[in-house]
Amino acid sequence: MRKIAIASCGVIHAVFILLRDRCPGITGYRHGRAKSEGAHFPMSPIRTFRKNRATGRITCAVSAFRLFNKTKRYLRNHARGAFIAMFNNFTIRRGLTITIAGYTLAIVAVLLAAAACLRQSNQALEQMVATDTAAITHLKTSSQRLLQVRLALGNYETLFMLGKASDDMLPNARKTRKISDAEFDAYLAKPRDTQEEQLAQAAKTARTALIAKALNLEFDALAQNDFNTFRTLQVQTADGLYATYDHAMSALEALQIARQQARYEQAQQQFHAMATGAVVIAALALVLGFIARSALSAAVMKPIESAIHHFEQIAAGDLTATIDASRDNEMGRLFAALRRMQQGLVGTVTQVRGGTGAISHGAREIAAGNIDLSQRTEEQAASLQQTASSMEQLTATVRQNADNARQASELAVDASTTAVRGGDVVGKFVHTMDDIATSSTRIADIIGVIEGIAFQTNILALNAAVEAARAGEEGRGFAVVAGEVRSLAQRSAAAAKEIKELISASADKVQTGNALAGQAGQTMGEVVAAVKRVSDIIGEISAASSEQTGGIELINRAVAQMDEVTQQNAALVEEAAAAAASLEQQAERLDVAVAVFRV
Repeated sequence: MRKIAIASCGVIHAVFILLRDRCPGITGYRHGRAKSEGAHFPMSPIRTFRKNRATGRITCAVSAFRLFNKTKRYLRNHARGAFIAMFNNFTIRRGLTITIAGYTLAIVAVLLAAAACLRQSNQALEQMVATDTAAITHLKTSSQRLLQVRLALGNYETLFMLGKASDDMLPNARKTRKISDAEFDAYLAKPRDTQEEQLAQAAKTARTALIAKALNLEFDALAQNDFNTFRTLQVQTADGLYATYDHAMSALEALQIARQQARYEQAQQQFHAMATGAVVIAALALVLGFIARSALSAAVMKPIESAIHHFEQIAAGDLTATIDASRDNEMGRLFAALRRMQQGLVGTVTQVRGGTGAISHGAREIAAGNIDLSQRTEEQAASLQQTASSMEQLTATVRQNADNARQASELAVDASTTAVRGGDVVGKFVHTMDDIATSSTRIADIIGVIEGIAFQTNILALNAAVEAARAGEEGRGFAVVAGEVRSLAQRSAAAAKEIKELISASADKVQTGNALAGQAGQTMGEVVAAVKRVSDIIGEISAASSEQTGGIELINRAVAQMDEVTQQNAALVEEAAAAAASLEQQAERLDVAVAVFRV
């Protein structure tokens, strides 16, 4: 904490040097000026602090407050112009950075000092609890237990005389003495310095003598019921040894209490040093805050008031004021931008004044042109309406042609279908004629077979007649039968010949019909092909008519849209004419409004 206080005074000294160089009126002398010329500054607290640390902290804090008050009076009375000149070119960022950094350093210093003070206090408290308090506790407990042993021995002797002693009194007393020994050994196990070691050895010697020369002998005497020896030991030996032991223990406990008091006083000194450092840092923070306020006021508030004044002049239409942009900081850039804005407004107002006349003249010309354009647009709209009517009639005619072509295409398709069916029938007829011709040929073959059979039958009949003739009277009946068979064979041959002639004639006619049917089928195929070509042509005509109908409808819609657009253009032209008239009025008003500015 002393180091922190010294560092705080060093910071005050650094501030003094800065103020001495920047604003010599605060300290009373410039850098390099002799003290004999009136130089003075209350730096004696630092020297006093170095010589006398106890009074130096208080004097340093008082001097810090004196420095703050003197700085404040000087800034109010003498150094305002010097501060304005010094901070005229300070940037806002730099000023805020310095201010925040200063306060941050002050806070960090306070926090570090507080942390150091807490750490030292914690260490002192830890030593007090872990060393001093524990030692006192062990010593007190050991002494109390030892005293309880003496009292227990005396009570045993008294109660034994009264016949009320119990058997466990002496064993309990021995246990109590062991507890006392353990507490004293626990104290002796802790580290000690030289002074405490001497007192501890004296207490140990007195305690050992008390136990060896008094308590152990008393235990033995009571165990043997030798009460006279017990009383003699108590009166002649134990009281003196216990007094010596009590004196040694009191000295040792007094040392422990003195050390606790010393640690408490050390903690109090650290607290006072911390408080002094906090006061010094607070005074320094106040000085820094006042300096920062003055600097920011000179660097920010007054330029902002000046900028507001310029803005009010510009709002009132006065563009003739001179704007100073000589500062080399954010406010300088602000005023430079404000001056550029003023110059831009001057140029804009000048151009607006020069352009309002041209705008008014151009607006009048635009209005006249819009009126002419409106008339032409109306004429164009009338022509488009007539064109639209003609296109509607043409559309109806083409649509009717398309319908007729579609009907003709449908009829041609029907005729083509009928011709195809006729061709199929003729083909079937030709096939049937071929089957008839084939059947006639087979019949002729069968008749040929019948003729062969008749011929052979006739031969057999002749042979039978010859054989019957040879047989004579016995073969007469057989000859009659053979004659009848021959007659039947001849008639069968004649009939077969007639049938053959008829079938030959029918076959010739069937062949002729078959040839004619083939020609008819070929002709029907040609008819079907021709009808199909006609149907295709009519279909193409119908498709072309449909496309023409669609195209004419598109043209009709386009003409209708052109008519609608033309009407809209006519309305827009009228609106443009009205807008041109309004523009002329606005140009006149703008001219009147710009006349307010003074350039």
